[in-house]
Amino acid sequence: MRRDHRPFFIKNAFLKWQRFYTEHFLRPHLESLGDGHNFIKPWYIEVFGAPIEIGEYATIIATSDNKVRLSVWSDSRRQGRIDIGRFGLICPGARISSASGVFIGDNCMIAHGAYITDSDWHDVYNRVAFGKTAPIRIEKNVWIGDSAIICKGVTIGVNSIIGAGAVVVDSVPANSIAAGNPAKPVKQLDPGEPLTTREHWYADPDTLLRGIDQIDRQMLQGNTVRHWLRYLLFPSKRD
Repeated sequence: MRRDHRPFFIKNAFLKWQRFYTEHFLRPHLESLGDGHNFIKPWYIEVFGAPIEIGEYATIIATSDNKVRLSVWSDSRRQGRIDIGRFGLICPGARISSASGVFIGDNCMIAHGAYITDSDWHDVYNRVAFGKTAPIRIEKNVWIGDSAIICKGVTIGVNSIIGAGAVVVDSVPANSIAAGNPAKPVKQLDPGEPLTTREHWYADPDTLLRGIDQIDRQMLQGNTVRHWLRYLLFPSKRD
């Protein structure tokens, strides 16, 4: 599909259905969910266990072939939890699993296919046991790249970036870029360079939402139900 062929009212109804689904089917499974959230295709977001908390203005994007999974597993000795701060972004295929505690600060971005786990899930010798666990702390403004793996016990410092495919087994200092397997700092961020975060983007949420709505109206202008049905049933190269 080269463009969105839906009439504006169809897309608007779809967005309302997404919001209803999030509130009706997902919110009851969460310890808390902040206002201003935007869950795209929330029926592909899987939530298991508790407690799981998600802050204000979180965006979670899921697809049929890349579900987002938030899982807390506990036993008699451990109590896992997942805390995700405000203005977070979680992309398709991301997985967060906790047996001890995963704490993610404000403005963090988690790219496609990233995996965050605070446990080995199986002991080296007793393979029906949980194995070693240790909390993960991801400080504010962290960006975790595509398919990166964040392992138990690490802290990722403020503003840092984890490269695509990196495997993080040791803590990463603030204001650095880490890459590789095992991940090591390869560059320092310039502390004098201003950092624009998702919180800045949401500084005036009402104006932002009105602007997005106006863009949708312009992009979908002229789309009719007849045109949309023709596209669905008889797509062509010009679509």
